[in-house]
Amino acid sequence: MKKNLRLKAARAAKDLSQAKLADIVGVTRQTMNAIENGDYNPSLNLCIAICKALNLTLNDLFWEE
Repeated sequence: MKKNLRLKAARAAKDLSQAKLADIVGVTRQTMNAIENGDYNPSLNLCIAICKALNLTLNDLFWEE
């Protein structure tokens, strides 16, 4: 998997640290870091929770072009 720079940018735009976003969606900071780095493939439920926390869609953050 490749890095998810859209997720990182969206998180930064909301002024959220990895730890804060992880806390909001119920995972560890390490999990959030792994998702952003492309080292972890999150479940659909986790993807949806991240999208809701950032007020974005699945396409905005996770659709590969």
